[in-house]
Amino acid sequence: MVNTFSKTFQLLHSNLKIISISNSFSSLEYSDIILNLTEPKLLDFINLTSAHSSSVVKVKNIASDIIDTKTTSSHKFDKKYKNNSHVQDITEIKKNKNKLIKKKRKNSNNIENEEIFVDTQNSLLSQEPLIVSSLKSPKPNSRYKKKQKLKTEPLKIDNNLSNILDSSNYEVRNDGLSKDILFYHPVSLQELSLKMDIPEAEIITYLFLNKSISATRNQVLDFSMASNIAKQYGFQLLKLDIEHSSSNKILQPTVDQSHQAQRSPVITILGHVDHGKTTLLDSILKTNLAQKEYGGITQAISGYEIEWCYNSKTYKLMFLDTPGHESFKSMRLRSAQVTDIVLLVIAADDGLKPQTVESINYIKEMALSFIVVITKVDKALDNIEKIKQDLSSYGLLTQESGGETIIVEVSAAVDKNIDLLLSKICIFSEAKNLVANFNQLANGTILEAYLDKKQGPVANLIVQNGSIKLGNLIATANVLGKVKSITSLSNNRVSSSGPSSIVQILGFTAVPQAGLSFQVFNNEKEAKNYCLKYSDNENFNKSLKLLNTRISLDTNAGVKQFKLILKTDTQGSLEAIIDLLFNIAQSKVQINLISANVGNITNTDIELANTTNAAILAFNLNSSFQVDNLVKKHKIIFKSFNIIYDLFDYVKQTMLDLIEPEYDRIFIGHAYVQTVFNMNKGFVAGCLVDEGKLTRMCYIKVSRKGNLVYEGFITSLKRMKNDVDEIVAINECGLMSDYKLWEQSDTIDAYELVSKEKTL
Repeated sequence: MVNTFSKTFQLLHSNLKIISISNSFSSLEYSDIILNLTEPKLLDFINLTSAHSSSVVKVKNIASDIIDTKTTSSHKFDKKYKNNSHVQDITEIKKNKNKLIKKKRKNSNNIENEEIFVDTQNSLLSQEPLIVSSLKSPKPNSRYKKKQKLKTEPLKIDNNLSNILDSSNYEVRNDGLSKDILFYHPVSLQELSLKMDIPEAEIITYLFLNKSISATRNQVLDFSMASNIAKQYGFQLLKLDIEHSSSNKILQPTVDQSHQAQRSPVITILGHVDHGKTTLLDSILKTNLAQKEYGGITQAISGYEIEWCYNSKTYKLMFLDTPGHESFKSMRLRSAQVTDIVLLVIAADDGLKPQTVESINYIKEMALSFIVVITKVDKALDNIEKIKQDLSSYGLLTQESGGETIIVEVSAAVDKNIDLLLSKICIFSEAKNLVANFNQLANGTILEAYLDKKQGPVANLIVQNGSIKLGNLIATANVLGKVKSITSLSNNRVSSSGPSSIVQILGFTAVPQAGLSFQVFNNEKEAKNYCLKYSDNENFNKSLKLLNTRISLDTNAGVKQFKLILKTDTQGSLEAIIDLLFNIAQSKVQINLISANVGNITNTDIELANTTNAAILAFNLNSSFQVDNLVKKHKIIFKSFNIIYDLFDYVKQTMLDLIEPEYDRIFIGHAYVQTVFNMNKGFVAGCLVDEGKLTRMCYIKVSRKGNLVYEGFITSLKRMKNDVDEIVAINECGLMSDYKLWEQSDTIDAYELVSKEKTL
C-alpha cells in the first residue's frame, strides 16, 4: 500500500506542469497509479534531498513505464496537454480544466474529476523511486466549483526538503524504522493515541474487550498499561525521568555584553537527607535553623545571604538550602538549574546515598562547578578514604588523584574548616567571573509559590539577570501580574532588586507554577504576548494531573478506592506529596484524588469532602475554628501533617486497612465422622481424630467420597460433655459448625489460619 501525506504543496519546473498533492488520507494499490504530466520526459531525472537524510531520491523514466488505463478522461487530459512545450499560466490551466470537466459530464455521469498528487513518504524515507500518482476526489458541487479559486504559490525546489515538508507533522510508521515513543510519566490515553497515530476509539475498544477496562480519552495510563498498549500496536514506550523533561528546562538569562557588572554567586547545597546540610548553614550564618524544622528535615527551598571578606574584598554569597528527602526531587532540580556553585554535602559517617548520586548526576549533566563538603568529620575520620574512592567511581577524581575535584572536610559542630570552605567559594566565584546587566528588565526563575490568606498569590523567585522594580509588569507562562511588593531575604521591603537576589513578590493574579521562568516587561502587550507564547509550549508538571484517573494493568471493577482531598502550603510541597502518591502501588486499593490545591482549607473543601465521602489531608496548614466545627458536624476525616513521612505513612496504612485480610492455611489435623447427633442447638458430628489435632475455631474442609462439601469454622468442640479448646489424636469428640448435613464417614481436614502481611 502507498501511504499518503496530508500536507499539500506545489512544485514548479521550467517545462513541468503544477503537481498538487491531494489533501486526502486514502490508500492506493500500485496497480492504480496513474501519471498525468504535460511532458513526461522531463521527469527523466529529479533529485530531492530529504531534510532528515543525505540520501538522494532519483526518479528515472517513471512516466514512460506507467500506462493509464483507468478512465477515458485520463486519456483526454493527457492528449490535450501532451504537445505543449511551454508552461501555461495559471489562468489558462484553470480554464482548460473547467472545459474538461464540462466535457466529462456530457460523456458520462460516472466519470469523476481526478487530481494529481505526489507520494513522497515511502520514497524519501525508504530511498525508493519517487512515485507520482493520481487520486479520485469526490464529484464537486457545481455551486462550490464556481466559487472555488485555484490557489497557487510557486515553491522553490531546494536541496533542503524541509522548505517543502514539515516532518514534525507525521509519525514514521515504516517497517524497519525506529518505533520508540518517548513520553513523560504519566501518559494520557489521548497523548498515546496521537503519538502512535491510532484512533482513540480503537484503543478504548482494545481496553474494554481485552482488559475489561472502561476508559475515556482524558484518563491517565499507568506506564505498564501504556507500554502494553504500545506493544500491541508495534511500538515501544520509553519512559523519561523528570530531569530530562523539557517541561523543567529553565530559560538561561541573556546578558547584554555592553553593560556587564559583577554579581554575587548563587550557591546551592545538595545532598542526602540528614547529612548535615542545614547544620552546615547554621554554622556559616551563625543561626539556629535546624532546630526550627519539623522532624529535623528540610521540606522547602530556603534562601540565605552572607557577606564574607577574603583577600581584603567583601563577597556577598547567596545560599540555597534544598530538601534531601527523595520526594523533593523537583525542588533539587530547580535549585541545580539556577546555581553557580554546588556544595555537594556527604556525611562522613554515612557515605554516598541515593540523593548524593542524584546530585552527582545533576553536576555532570549540567557541567556545574562544585565543591565536595564532607561533614561530621569529628565522628568518622576512617570513612573519608572510602568516600573518595566512591566518588572516583562516578568520575569525580580528587586533586590528590590527579583530578580537579576539591574536597573540604568540615565539622559544623565545632566550626572546623568553615572559614576554608567560604574562602574556596570566593575563589571559585572570582574564577568564574560572574556578570549580569543591572540596567535591563529582570528575568529569572520562580523557586516557590503559594496562596496567602491575607496577601493573595505569593512567589519566591531568584533574579538571574536585570533588575525588578515596584510597578513592573511580570509574566510567567500564562500568569500575569504587576509587582506590588518586593521583600528581601532579610524580611525588609525594598523598591528594587538586582541579579542574584532572592526575593518575595506580591502582585500575580494567580499562583504561578513553581520552576518556570519569569520575565519583566514595560508594557502589557509584550507581557501578554510572552504568556501566549509559553502557554502553548510549556509542559506543566505532569504529576499534578489527575492522579485518580490512572489506569493500571491490575485495575479491576471491584477495586476499592481511597478518596482524599489534598491541601498544602506551597506548590513545592504539593508536587512532592503527589510524587510520593504516584509511587504507591494501586492494584488492590486505588487513590481517588478528588482535589489537590495550595492554600488554606475552605468551606468549599468541606462541602466537597462531605459530598464525595473523602478524607481531607492538610500539609503545613492550620485549620480555622469554623473549619474544625464543620469537620465535626459532618463527621469528615481530617488529618493535618507537618512532616511528609507522616502523611505518606498515613495514606499507605489507610490503604492497607481497606484491603481484606488474607491467610495462609497450615494443616494441623485429620478426623472422620463416626455418627451424627441431632441436638436442640443443631447437628453434632461425632468424630475420631486420627491425625494431629482439632482446635476450637479452626478452619475445616469436609469431604465426602473425595468431593468437597463444606468449608468453614468449628464453632463448638466437646470431649464427652465438656467444652474443650483442642482434641489430639487418637481421641473421640463432638463438634458443631454452620454445616448441618453431616453424614457418616465424612472426612475432616483441619487448618490453622495464619494471617498474611498486607501488601498494596
